[in-house]
Amino acid sequence: MTGLPTAADVLDGIDLTGRTALVTGGYSGIGVEVVRALAGAGAHVLAPARRPGKAAEALAGVAGVEIGELDLADQDSVAAYADQVLVTGRPLDLVIGNAGVMACPETRVGDGWELQLATNHLGHYALVNRVWPAVAEGGRVVSVSSTGHHLSDIRWDDPWFATGYDKWLAYGQSKTANVLFAVHLDRLARDRVRAFSLHPGAIITPLGRHLVAEDLEDVEIPDFRSPEQGAATAVWAATSPALDGRGGLYLEDCGVAEVVPPGPQTTSGVKDYAVDPAAAARLWAWSAEVTGVDAFA
Repeated sequence: MTGLPTAADVLDGIDLTGRTALVTGGYSGIGVEVVRALAGAGAHVLAPARRPGKAAEALAGVAGVEIGELDLADQDSVAAYADQVLVTGRPLDLVIGNAGVMACPETRVGDGWELQLATNHLGHYALVNRVWPAVAEGGRVVSVSSTGHHLSDIRWDDPWFATGYDKWLAYGQSKTANVLFAVHLDRLARDRVRAFSLHPGAIITPLGRHLVAEDLEDVEIPDFRSPEQGAATAVWAATSPALDGRGGLYLEDCGVAEVVPPGPQTTSGVKDYAVDPAAAARLWAWSAEVTGVDAFA
């Protein structure tokens, strides 16, 4: 799509020298562009990856990037990486939870957790809670969701799909969790840190590697934006002065999204169930119970 800003455009005139950012999924899709833009503005960027070798190839030549090993679907890996971050004593000014999986075949990890919820939400939930002592006052935490959250609220009675798996409902649930996570984190931390969630727009990236032809039947194909454009809202959420003093918001197209009515998935807006404070608190409590981690307990 022409006319949309890129991540570099968003950071024009913003100096991040001396700041440290942690970006998950920073070696693929829009994550690469988020890392490049932040590093280009002077930030030191931590880019943990499930495949560090591939990350090193993707980010070769980008100055100020530090690659580590992290598998968000593995809670032990999350704990180990968080410990590595904390032992440095270095503050984190920005944390962007960008990594994710979409519409994958049924896969179980850990104690039988469904992969999309385990990776997209619980991995990021545990990571942020474990590195919380390092998150600097005035920092921001950004959760990359999508309009995929329109597909499903949290399935409180069966979050693990024990009664039958649907890859799109599982994806939708995980993306709703991304939004609710930011809502409640912002409520807990707003005196010193603000949190946001966002829809990056429709971009062709490796995230869609599990899609098959039938997934695209009867689907209105959107106008795809470039990865550089897709990275813009995440970078805007993390750095824009326009968001100073604000938080808990769902963003799109470098602006605040409107709440949209119940119904099928549309190309924009946030569903009311994804920004409901009571649901956000309930999800946080459930996440703390299943992961055993809660920085605010």
